[in-house]
Amino acid sequence: MRRASRVLAGAVLAAGVLAAATACSGGASPAPSATRSAATASSASPSPSPDATDVPAASPRPLNCETLIPSDTVAALHKQGWAAAQRDFVIGSATIPGGIACLWADPTTASDHGLLYGWAPISGADAVAREAELVSEGWVREDSDRGVYITADPRTSLSKDAEGYGMTYLFGRGWVSVSDTKQGLILIDPKG
Repeated sequence: MRRASRVLAGAVLAAGVLAAATACSGGASPAPSATRSAATASSASPSPSPDATDVPAASPRPLNCETLIPSDTVAALHKQGWAAAQRDFVIGSATIPGGIACLWADPTTASDHGLLYGWAPISGADAVAREAELVSEGWVREDSDRGVYITADPRTSLSKDAEGYGMTYLFGRGWVSVSDTKQGLILIDPKG
């Protein structure tokens, strides 16, 4: 019975964090950088053409919550009593086939405190559509050498990194990753 309570608490936590993280409800926090938001909104360039990246990347190894992030990070999370709940990889209204999303949290405590890491293969055309959907819902787009970052409006983010970024997707060539903060994306490595 105690195990069932833990699983239920973890499921409730995961559903709550993922629902809150993807919701676009208003909040009171100021944007971390009005310049970044305004510049991104006005100068957002389109993603690479879909035909250039139309083949989704394949993970070089089977992915699960224990292999998606570094083993020392996994060990540290286990040491503090956290466990991962694996879910489908979702962007807006779409589930991305072949992807995983892992919510790490304390399974004995229902709270909004947790870490999200995810990765999925994605075609260029689907990436363009998902990016557009998120931006239309108020997410902020930033182009970089690594790919296209799409970040939740800072005013609605549950958790933020040192630079003020909350939940962020990173779209690369044939793949997309997600974390509860932009800084968290550096831990995701499907190649191991």
